[in-house]
Amino acid sequence: MNKLTKVGLSALCGSLAAVSSANAGEMSVSGSATATYQSNAGATTGNPIGMNSGLTFAGSGELDGGQTFSYTITNADQAAFSAGSISLTTNMLGTWTIGAIHGGGGIDSKDDVAPTAWEEVDGTGMTVGQDKISGVGGSMNISWKSPKLLGSNLTLAYAPRNDGKMVNDKGSSGSSGSDRYQYGYDILLDMNVDNALYLPNVFIGGSATHQEGNYTTSTSAGRSPIQYDDKYEAVAGFVWKLGPLSAGLQRSFEHPGNRGDGNVEYYANTAYGVSFNVNDSLSLSYGEHWSHQSNIGSNGDANSVSVRSEAESFQVAYTIGGVALKLAESKVDNAQYVTSGAGDLEGRTIAMSLAF
Repeated sequence: MNKLTKVGLSALCGSLAAVSSANAGEMSVSGSATATYQSNAGATTGNPIGMNSGLTFAGSGELDGGQTFSYTITNADQAAFSAGSISLTTNMLGTWTIGAIHGGGGIDSKDDVAPTAWEEVDGTGMTVGQDKISGVGGSMNISWKSPKLLGSNLTLAYAPRNDGKMVNDKGSSGSSGSDRYQYGYDILLDMNVDNALYLPNVFIGGSATHQEGNYTTSTSAGRSPIQYDDKYEAVAGFVWKLGPLSAGLQRSFEHPGNRGDGNVEYYANTAYGVSFNVNDSLSLSYGEHWSHQSNIGSNGDANSVSVRSEAESFQVAYTIGGVALKLAESKVDNAQYVTSGAGDLEGRTIAMSLAF
């Protein structure tokens, strides 16, 4: 499904009635629906016809002095809550956002930004299963984005507990079943110089999550501690646009903090893509995403075991008003880091999307 445009929000109040009566506030609803036909070689697809629909409830308001606030709730397919955010944009101190697993507060916004005509390489219907960076974007977090300086922004994000949970008001995430996930923070520099030199948009960011050990089930020998290092993630890349042509390349890295033989030591990812707008209606793209998984071997790093997963996708999109017809031809080797024949997939997805 196309990502829904986030329009802002209406008021910091508890009901639609209160929102409708707020001064200088307004509420809006937008959405999309996508019907697909899926054909995957090497996998059992069953009935290949599918449909996805979603709605975004949004609004905005203005404070004295021209400062604005916004609120967005995104309901994914079948009206299931997907994400939400509350933002306050000040005149001089940037934008402050409380995010409910919306993914845009830190380096998660750069998990794969290679240009495409439709979707990311792993978003066309196949179970690619590659591990990507997420930072604190998948948990309740608060972020700050600096005012633009020559088109560039600095973003800082913090999660008191980076456990991947969404928390309602007056609540807390509680116990996650382990003491592993503690506080985490992201930093992202997005350099997009606005000039006539056709320079690329360059970005670089990192994330750290403090992790602690938990304990296995009690045995006659007692409870054995499991220790974790802190989790670290990093990303760097660029997107370059010249007229109808866009190209992008990025590298990312994740150290989950695992210890012990057989556990994942790190993931190293490379993504690139090229897209071309033939005209206002027709777009073409090709992209690849490689993910290298390294597991700790029987004698530590000396005998580590590595698996490389490679995915590629060629895409075409044709748009007429609010209707878009799309085609993706995709392929993945070692999906979900499975090296047997079961990890080699290829398929075709045909989609029709409506925006309203």
